[in-house]
Amino acid sequence: MSTTRPSTRAARLVLGALLVASGVAVAGDVFDFIPPGGRTLLLEVLGSAPPAGEARALLTGKRSPEEWLRYLREHRKAVAGLQRLEEKELLTLADYLSFSMPLAPARVPAAPTRASAEKLLPPDGRDLVLDYCQSCHIITVVVTQDRSSTAWLGTMNKPSHVEIKLTPAQREALARYLVVNAAIPIDQVPEELRAGGASY
Repeated sequence: MSTTRPSTRAARLVLGALLVASGVAVAGDVFDFIPPGGRTLLLEVLGSAPPAGEARALLTGKRSPEEWLRYLREHRKAVAGLQRLEEKELLTLADYLSFSMPLAPARVPAAPTRASAEKLLPPDGRDLVLDYCQSCHIITVVVTQDRSSTAWLGTMNKPSHVEIKLTPAQREALARYLVVNAAIPIDQVPEELRAGGASY
């Protein structure tokens, strides 16, 4: 089952159709250069079949980003999926967990799996970038910038962005994702996504 939200899939299909229509060859997902978000990383960790108690703790714990990062580092030996994550991915996952957890314990199975969690998890920063930023920008305008959380939130609170239907918590989660994962060098961006900018 795909973890991509319907609106993200629609945006990708439209972009893919435009690129094909313009004669650009598209291999795989044109957005693969954008680092995975916390939802994807958490699903990968759960897919590594961690002990049930560890999986449940990830879904029902409440911690700050710093506390989650410490927790993830301390539990790497017990959870194979955490061992595979690089430092930036751990930071991304810690941020996601701090914004998205805890899930209501009654909704979380005793032995959570990737499949059971997939239906419960809210979108992550990458999902939000693809779902909302592309409505006015080519994605490159967003993901190549190196900005602070305060700067990202300042932009999101400008008149041109304030009508975007995101909660304050989603805006903060999006900003944190971009702080950790944006500033992608232009040479890592597919050529077909290097031109363009805001449409307003």
